[in-house]
Amino acid sequence: MKYLVAGLGNIGPEYAMTRHNVGFMVLDRLAAQENLKFDLGRLAYGVELKYKGRTIYLIKPTTYMNLSGKAINYWLKELKIPVENMLTITDDIALPFGKLRLRSKGSHGGHNGLRNIQEVLGNDQYARLRFGVSGDFPKGRQVDHVLGEFPKSEIELLPERLDRSIDILLSFCTLGIDKTMNNFNE
Repeated sequence: MKYLVAGLGNIGPEYAMTRHNVGFMVLDRLAAQENLKFDLGRLAYGVELKYKGRTIYLIKPTTYMNLSGKAINYWLKELKIPVENMLTITDDIALPFGKLRLRSKGSHGGHNGLRNIQEVLGNDQYARLRFGVSGDFPKGRQVDHVLGEFPKSEIELLPERLDRSIDILLSFCTLGIDKTMNNFNE
């Protein structure tokens, strides 16, 4: 069984530790734990993970957040993976820092990366793990917030939340969306 997991973010060192890159952070942490190295492919950095009889393709789109759908659509088709076996991991300002919410479908909620995926795929019927980065910012400063780095107080808590995200990702690929939502949604 094959799966595609897309961590959303922006390429470049200036974005590495920003809230918007939490999807990249989850995949980077998993790859480091498994001693895997991402290679540059078409529209994304990617690596293959073998886990409990599953083949999980981890991708970090190089299209920047707002065009994530282009890379995801390409890799779904290239790898012949059904959209039901795809998971996206993204930041969410509607959730408090570190809160994790897995959904099997839903609106983009104003998130430009999810909006683009929905436009390219033509529907919102795909799984997404939303990682809370809080909405604690002044009106009109959303871009500064998501492209800002985590404060020290949150950086200290980040490893545990990234590990929990990895547990959810692996559960999605082995137990499926419904059992994973029942076991992990907070």
